[in-house]
Amino acid sequence: KIMNKFIPGETYVPVSGKVFDQEEINNAVEVAKEGWWTEGRWAKEFEREFKKFLGVNYVSLVNSGSSANLVALTSLTSSVFGDRRLKPGDEFITCSVAFPTTVNPGLQYGLKPIFIDAELDTLNIDISKIEKAITKKTKLIMVAHTLGKPYNLKKIMRLAKKYNLWVIEDCCDALGSKYDGKLVSTFGDIATYSFYPAHIITMGEGGAVTTNNSLIHKSIRQFRDWGRDCWCDTGRDNTCRKRFGWKLGELPQGYDHKYIYSQIGYNLKTTDFQAAIGVAQLKKLPGFIKKRQENYKILYEFFRRYKKYFTLMKEDKNEEVSYFGFPLIVKPSAPFTRNELTEYLEKNKVGTRNIFSGNLLRHPAYINRKKSFKIIGDHKNADLIMSNAFWLGVYPGITDEMINYVKKTVGQFLSQFEK
Repeated sequence: KIMNKFIPGETYVPVSGKVFDQEEINNAVEVAKEGWWTEGRWAKEFEREFKKFLGVNYVSLVNSGSSANLVALTSLTSSVFGDRRLKPGDEFITCSVAFPTTVNPGLQYGLKPIFIDAELDTLNIDISKIEKAITKKTKLIMVAHTLGKPYNLKKIMRLAKKYNLWVIEDCCDALGSKYDGKLVSTFGDIATYSFYPAHIITMGEGGAVTTNNSLIHKSIRQFRDWGRDCWCDTGRDNTCRKRFGWKLGELPQGYDHKYIYSQIGYNLKTTDFQAAIGVAQLKKLPGFIKKRQENYKILYEFFRRYKKYFTLMKEDKNEEVSYFGFPLIVKPSAPFTRNELTEYLEKNKVGTRNIFSGNLLRHPAYINRKKSFKIIGDHKNADLIMSNAFWLGVYPGITDEMINYVKKTVGQFLSQFEK
């Protein structure tokens, strides 16, 4: 579903949005008629199809990408992982250019973040600085593939293996991106996805946690489903075939397994309404990825002419990117600022966004906690990204007409500086 006739200069060109048709609406109506509104058959269908698409063993739907990150990290605090379990005081590697919910779960569980700067030409963590930052207390690497661009997974996984670290891939922006011919999310121990309207596919709100490890999967489900010991699906009973045959904790023999809690958990499940919309969206995913790549390529060819003003993202032969957006950094030497350009674009109905937090360490919520963080280096790149970077939309609802208008508008702004 694409907006009505585009009128240049009057119709806003958004950076992101939902692209859908009647199928999503029909599926949601079907759920309403069925009357089973919590997680149900549509959730199972989505998990099955998503598993197939990614080529992973286990998928758990949750109510947002942020919840996916929370469940992913929390699952590794389970005692079943022995010495490798995450506990307060353990360290985790992350990046200062991040969306907050990649970092927050670690903070909430008393882990100490080791903040590493980003690279300017990928917006991803500077991998060259990771190894020296690892100590005996380091247990985890948890970073996102920024705006869909994969970080160097070969190097990350080599370090993880060498130092026995968990890896959580935050793939919320990167559904469909590949590294070395394999989809992101198939490298680390756990991966997370978001289905917020701005993302590659949407359920309105929604997310997913994926893994190939059965023990991790069981832990994910426990923490997602109230912390209960039982692994029955919603609406199912007695999967273990001894529902009244357990003796756990200090409970009486035979206490109903559906109400035995072995973890301090949450309820972060999604609804069948969301899953049904997701089922329809999944069918469109290959087309969505292709259109994003086409839009990105058009913008890249255009901005390549203006490299004296902008830092563009480097191209990497090992990657096939499912682009979330088109990022640019205005060079400090440019005769204009990021804000001057983005304000001009917004005034002329072209949507822009900053690179999420810019430098997370500069935000009010994190400044007072800095003494409990480990901050590697000076984070000059993160500061430059904070002050000079932004991104333009490439989502499938952006038509060729819109792209041409974006190019024309940027060209008009830049013409005043051309001799």
